[in-house]
Amino acid sequence: MNRLRIRHVTGYRYEGEVQASYNEARMLPVSSEGQFVLHSSLDIAPVSSSHNYVDYWGTRVSSFEVLTPHKELSLTATSLVEVRNRAHTPHTVDWSLLADAAATSTTYVEQNKQTKLTEPSPDLAALAAEIAAKHSSPCDAALEICAEIGRQVEYVQGVTGVQSTSREAWLDKRGVCQDITHIAIGALRSVGIPARYVSGYLHPKPDAEIGETIAGESHAWVEWFCGDWRGFDPTNSIDIGERHVIVGRGRDYNDVAPLRGVYAGPFGSQLFVTVEITRES
Repeated sequence: MNRLRIRHVTGYRYEGEVQASYNEARMLPVSSEGQFVLHSSLDIAPVSSSHNYVDYWGTRVSSFEVLTPHKELSLTATSLVEVRNRAHTPHTVDWSLLADAAATSTTYVEQNKQTKLTEPSPDLAALAAEIAAKHSSPCDAALEICAEIGRQVEYVQGVTGVQSTSREAWLDKRGVCQDITHIAIGALRSVGIPARYVSGYLHPKPDAEIGETIAGESHAWVEWFCGDWRGFDPTNSIDIGERHVIVGRGRDYNDVAPLRGVYAGPFGSQLFVTVEITRES
């Protein structure tokens, strides 16, 4: 078990004084299988009233507006979470049973439909179909598909943006965790395996000392359904374990963006982000 303290600071610096801004933040984890939230808080500057709720996908949301002129918007999310390794129970669901479940349940139908960000290129869909044809178990097929994508796509920062698509990243064979996750989701959905996008954090140092603070970043990985939901981190080719903290789930990145909003003013803005993760036990 790991006890992780996460400090996530993000926001916008505006090129001038904006009159008002309207925003949503998805930065706080929820207690779920494999993790228990001991404490979490979100500080917003300038001070603003906020409305907190859990969205359709089960993610905690803070919706807020700043109605006084400001040149910077800053959010600091602090969480203390106990994380355990997730059990991966073998499932006996075959392709026909999976197809029945995916066609009759609203949840699985929504996670089996491609989005603009996940729509795979024909060659990626063909690769996924080739791998799926070798396996009688959708779970085994999904694992090999995700592992192969992780093998073929190089993790490189700065070559994609938040609205880059699966097709673009797959063609270049480079991207960040968001891109690799979109590629994996698109490939899984193309062979009939419901898949969803997971946002959160990954402690980047497996052997970190207790009390050691490490610079980190937001992370993304995939979960697929094959009798139960099963997570995998295709960027690092590892199972979801006691270094992963889940914040939100959705169809793609657009459902779980940490911060989004609009503002009133003619100026440009610059996003800033820092994440610090400390192992406390």
